[in-house]
Amino acid sequence: MTRSQLIALLAEKNDYLSNDEAEKVVDVFFDKISDSLMQGNRIELRGFGAFKVKTSKPRIGRNPRNGEIVNVATKKTPAFKIGKALFERMNKTENGK
Repeated sequence: MTRSQLIALLAEKNDYLSNDEAEKVVDVFFDKISDSLMQGNRIELRGFGAFKVKTSKPRIGRNPRNGEIVNVATKKTPAFKIGKALFERMNKTENGK
């Protein structure tokens, strides 16, 4: 699903929202998640999952082209851990187990 599909679905499911209003809702949602992650906070959406920031330690690497030693700086990357309810929903079998 793309961002524009999400906006269209949100507007479709909520008659009181126009496409522009639905777009603002989606923008605020993603902006707040991004801002919170940039501050190093964890975001938990119960039943869906949790986002957090993982920080890699600085290390010494090698340039694959010429084998030259390179200092690799600390990096922060977002990580997602699936929630139990979503995991179970995604892994249901046809017989309901």
